[in-house]
Amino acid sequence: MISFLSTFGFLFVILIAILGAAVKITQEYERGVVFFLGRLVGVRGPGLILLVPFLERMVRMDLRTLTLDLPVQEVITRDNVTIKVNAVVYFRVVDPANAVVKVFDYGVATLQIAQTTLRNVLGQSALDEILSEREQINQRLQQIIDEQTEPWGIKVSVVEIKDVELPQSMQRAMARQAEAEREKRAKIIHAEGEFQASKQLAAAAAVIASEPTALQLRYLQTLTDISGEKNSTIIFPMPIDLLQGLTNLMGGRNKPNP
Repeated sequence: MISFLSTFGFLFVILIAILGAAVKITQEYERGVVFFLGRLVGVRGPGLILLVPFLERMVRMDLRTLTLDLPVQEVITRDNVTIKVNAVVYFRVVDPANAVVKVFDYGVATLQIAQTTLRNVLGQSALDEILSEREQINQRLQQIIDEQTEPWGIKVSVVEIKDVELPQSMQRAMARQAEAEREKRAKIIHAEGEFQASKQLAAAAAVIASEPTALQLRYLQTLTDISGEKNSTIIFPMPIDLLQGLTNLMGGRNKPNP
C-alpha cells in the first residue's frame, strides 16, 4: 500500500512537471518566442500556448512601451562648452523574434546606443542650438537611435532631453548678456519715444510760428498753471518781442529834442 502511494505520488509529480512544461499562458501584451531543439519555430500568443514537453522552449517578450532613463552625460559642445545632459528614451519591442535572436539584451544595447548617440549629436551642436532648438535635436536623436535598433526589432518612439546643466561661469555670462540685451531694448524704446516727441514738438512749433496769437495764448496758459501752485516766488516769462518794444520806446525817450 505504501509503495503504491509513493509510486502514485511520483507519477503525479511527473505529470505536473510535464503539464508545466507543455502549457503556457501569455497576457495580451506578451508574446512567446518558441524554439524547438534550439531552432526558432515562430512567435505565439497571446493566450494559451501548448508546447512539446522538454523539446520546445518559450521566451516571453513584453510588447509594452518601456522607459529608459539615460544617466547624466558630460558633453563638450561644438563651441567648446562643457555641459551635463540627461535624457529619457521611450521604446518598445515590435519584432519579438529579432529581439531574442539578434541581440543578447535589447535593453542594455538600446541604452548604450542612446548614450553614444546623445554625446555625438550634442557634440556637433553649439550651446545656443541645444538651448533654443531642443525639439529638432530630440527628433534627430530619435531618428538615429531608431535606425540603429531597427534590426533588433526595437522601435524608439520618443527621445527627450530632460535637463541641461551649464557651468557657473557660463550661467553668469548668460545672465550678463541677457541684462545687456534688456538695457539695449530699453534704450531703443526710449530713443524712439524721444524721436516721436521731437516730431510732435516740431509740428507744434510750426503751428505757433504760423499763428502769433497762439504764442500769446500759450503764454497766458503758462501763467495760469503757475498761479495754481502754492509758490512764494513767481517768475513771469516775458516774450522777446515785448522786450524789444520796450527797448525801442526807452531809446526814443532818451533821444535829445532837436
